[in-house]
Amino acid sequence: MHPVEFTEPTPPAEAPAAVPAPAPEARTGEAPAGEVAPAAEDAPTAIPLLAPRDGLPPVIETSTALVAYADALAAGSGPVAVDAERASGYRYGQSAYLVQMRRAGAGTGLIDPVPLPDLSAVQAAIGDAEWVLHAANQDLPCLAEIGLVPRKLFDTELAARLAGLPRVGLGAVVESLLGFSLQKGHSAADWSTRPLPEDWLVYAALDVEVLVDLRDALAAILEEQGKTEWARQEFEAILAAGPPAPKVDPWRKTSGMHGLRSRRQLGVLRALWQARDELARRRDIAPGRVLPDAAIVSAVQADPKDEGALLDLPVFRGRANRKLVSTWFGAIVRGRALPEAELPLHSKPGDGPPPVNRWADRDPAAAVRLKAARASLAALSEQWSVPVENLLSPDLVRRLMWTPPTPATADAVADALRAGGAREWQVELTRDPLTDAIAAG
Repeated sequence: MHPVEFTEPTPPAEAPAAVPAPAPEARTGEAPAGEVAPAAEDAPTAIPLLAPRDGLPPVIETSTALVAYADALAAGSGPVAVDAERASGYRYGQSAYLVQMRRAGAGTGLIDPVPLPDLSAVQAAIGDAEWVLHAANQDLPCLAEIGLVPRKLFDTELAARLAGLPRVGLGAVVESLLGFSLQKGHSAADWSTRPLPEDWLVYAALDVEVLVDLRDALAAILEEQGKTEWARQEFEAILAAGPPAPKVDPWRKTSGMHGLRSRRQLGVLRALWQARDELARRRDIAPGRVLPDAAIVSAVQADPKDEGALLDLPVFRGRANRKLVSTWFGAIVRGRALPEAELPLHSKPGDGPPPVNRWADRDPAAAVRLKAARASLAALSEQWSVPVENLLSPDLVRRLMWTPPTPATADAVADALRAGGAREWQVELTRDPLTDAIAAG
């Protein structure tokens, strides 16, 4: 494990040429749900970034071009801006279909990992340099698949959260701190498309255009706020976490399944979900494009007695599903035939506390502790301008309040927080308030 280090701020890059500002509806940085965007009349007009400052580089799709860019990266200096584009909603997995990089002295590289699935040459060229990503957890798994794993990291999305910025999307943070607006028209595109359209490539190149400048601006804010060490620990935790664990019972994420009441219905739904997942995997198509969740749920609820009855359901009348009717009905039959002991439970087993809405009845003292803990964390959130969920994992708070250590000393609470994955800055900030909250119950 390599320590996470902040590099020295890089000299500001030459600003892209200014062009007339777009109409308000064309700008990025819309406030996500729950966030309040500043009034338009209070914000200065942002300069739109419409083209890379060095021009649009050709896509790197040969080994020769890859080695040349790797050599340029190795000769470059400072942090490396990194981004990746996937085909979520189109392809089965979350593989990268384009990797964007930018480093001072090397310029921007747009790498096609389809013909170049092994980017270890780029990994070696970057060496111990700091990677700059926005919302790193979204891209690190797909980058690891092609041999790209950072040794040092700066996550601009997480840094923006720690800095207390009201909006943390890339476009919003770039606009508020650097005064530029990014065009975000292709974030949900099918990046497995070949050849990639030029306007998509421009969009992709612009995502790393000012990422290092943004890193420097955020690092300065964190230093001013006394949160540099907080960020260092958070970035180190991301690197130490490694790839995410496989999801348990992913079929339980089927949209609309809350309307199913019996375990037998859940067994049929699981069988349909598994049949769809296997078909989607073989065809490399997003499962929802093979069969929507709503169709799975409606089939379970309709309980068709034969293939003809299944084909009478609206979604199953299409040509594609008519060809697959034996696949879908076969899954229904398998779900119906499951022995009682093999039927799924209404909720997946867990080692955590019960839903919070049951605490008052099952353990009133725990409900009091949780209420006190939430109030204390809300006060800390306001004091430090950090979202509550970044101060401490809500799941860890619930677990601690449901089963506090005995005796609940400050040291015992600190040990419990560390065991639950809390970073030292979080332990120092929340240990005493949470110890007091436990005493309240």
